Order: sequence, then C-alpha cells, then structure tokens
Amino acid sequence: MSQAEQVTVSGGSGYIASFIIAKLLDQGYKVHTTIRNVAKSEIVRANISKLSAKTSSLSFFQADLNADEGWNEALENSKFGVHVASPFPAVNPKSADELINPARDGALRFLKAAKAQSVNRVVLTSSMAAISYGVDVNDKRVRTEADWTDMNHPDATISPYVLSKTIAEKAAWEYANSVGLELAVVNPCAVLGPVISDDYSTSIEIVSKMLRGELPAIPKVGFNIVDVRDVADLHILAMLAPNAKGQRFAALNEFMWFGEIAKILKDELGEAAKKVPTADLPNFALHIAAIFDPVVRNVIPELGRERLLSNTKATSELGWKPIDTRQTIIDTASSLIEANAV
Repeated sequence: MSQAEQVTVSGGSGYIASFIIAKLLDQGYKVHTTIRNVAKSEIVRANISKLSAKTSSLSFFQADLNADEGWNEALENSKFGVHVASPFPAVNPKSADELINPARDGALRFLKAAKAQSVNRVVLTSSMAAISYGVDVNDKRVRTEADWTDMNHPDATISPYVLSKTIAEKAAWEYANSVGLELAVVNPCAVLGPVISDDYSTSIEIVSKMLRGELPAIPKVGFNIVDVRDVADLHILAMLAPNAKGQRFAALNEFMWFGEIAKILKDELGEAAKKVPTADLPNFALHIAAIFDPVVRNVIPELGRERLLSNTKATSELGWKPIDTRQTIIDTASSLIEANAV
C-alpha cells in the first residue's frame, strides 16, 4: 500500500471510530476524520494516541450529521470512506425523529460526498438492530445478513434506535445502488472492549453498572457481544476485500446472559468485583427499577429473549477471527477500573 492512500472516517471522537482510525494509522494510511467541533481535535487525537503512535497522519474536519458543510472537504482525495457516526443515546428520545433524521440524513450526506469525490468504496456502520428485531418472541430461527428488521411488527423492542439504524441502512443501500457507489455494511451487536475515554459504547454501561453495584440483582437479560477491536478489524476487511462489495457483515460473537457476565467478573476480578451482584432479579423487580432508571427501562422488552445470530459470513468469507468473549469482558472491566470510571 502506498503511504499516500487516504481514508475518511466519520465520527472520530466516537468509540468504534477511534479503534478503526488507530488500526488504519498503524497500517500506514493517512486518515481524515470528522468531528462536530474541531476545537476538540487535540483531545480526540490524545485519546487515539493511546492506541496508535502514528497520529501525526490524522487530520480533523468539522462536519455534522445534520448539515451539508464539511463532508466534501473531509472526503477529498480519499480512496475509502468509513461512515461510523450515528446517534446512540443511553435513553430513548422524546421523538423517534431525533434519532432517525440524523442517522439517515447523515449517512446520505456522507455517501453523496463520497460519490462526488470519487471514493472507491464506503463502509457503513449499521447494527444488528437492522437485522434481528421485529420478530415473534418464540421465533428461534438464527438470523443472518439476509434478514431485515420488520419495522411494522408489533414488537415492543422496536425502539427509536432500532428504527433509526434500519431506516438509515436501507436508505444507504438505495442511494448507493442508484448511483453505482461501492458499499459494504458492518452490523455490530453490543460492543464491549477497552475504554480509552468517557465516550464509549452505551453497551458498556451494563458492565459499568455491575461494577458500581448499581444493579441490585441480575435480570434475565442477555445480548450478543462483540469486541470493539474486532469491529474495527471487520470494517477494514470490508473496506479492502474485493468480495465485500455490496455485502452486509454481522459483527458478533457469543450471546451471554447478564448472569454469565457477572460470574466472569466475579471469577476474574476478585475484590474489584465485590459490588457485582450474584442473585437473580425477579422480573417484577426490574419493572419497578425501570420506573426510576431510563437505562434499565430500555432493557425491559429484552427480558428472557435470546436473539440468535450467525457470524459465519464474516468468518468464512473475510477470514474474520473475533477475540474470545470472556477476554472481551475482562478487558472491558479492567479498563473501566484503570480509568477510575467505576
């Protein structure tokens, strides 16, 4: 690869984007990244420097998902684009449009600028939310990249976030296909892994709350887990592999119940996990807790649900090799403790 090859990554201050940028820098690419306020660029650079020593090859551009300005400049002369930026709040907004509009319109702004700047390929960060929701509770079929969330299903788990990711990805595919832009999509599940700043995956709040003792007991809730380092790897594989053109790739590893996560923390962290609960939380108690905690409220629809997904496409077609889930959980907790975040 030529040292002159350049990649534009949106949302450079975000958790996933930071790891993608660091891996690209280490592989010799020049990287342009967008953030909403360039006055914070040196803070972002300092965070990414915890992952890569090559941040001198990183340049910042101001761009917002809700505005046209800055996207063409950020993508100028880039061979590839990686669109990661998208809203993911810990609690649901008052209106679904607060998430849907920036997710969809921001993706289209990035893609249109990529087309205008003759970018070879764009990789879009979507979510398993666009694949595995809108299904009956008792439907145990394993979902793959061929599946789409049914937004019209009377399923309480179809939140504004689920809608935003599904609508944004569908809009991206429609636009890319209409103008002949190469697109590949990565669909992560719950992203855990080492934290490098206080801007990390909302999913990490589960581990954080356990370590802080903010869960009185363990609810019957679980999710598919993926390591942020693996998510970054898969984006780069999707960016470079010829056979990734026009494809979706589910970024996921093992499904774990909260009780399994708690046991790993207890087994591995000793005294540092003394506040992690071990008792089971009855469903009615979680409903009561949800009245006071909006983060807990968001997991109510997931009670007792195991979403079955496959990562076979990424592992077989791109050679993706995810980190052991147990190690991901340990690394997540250890980094939170080291950062005094718990």
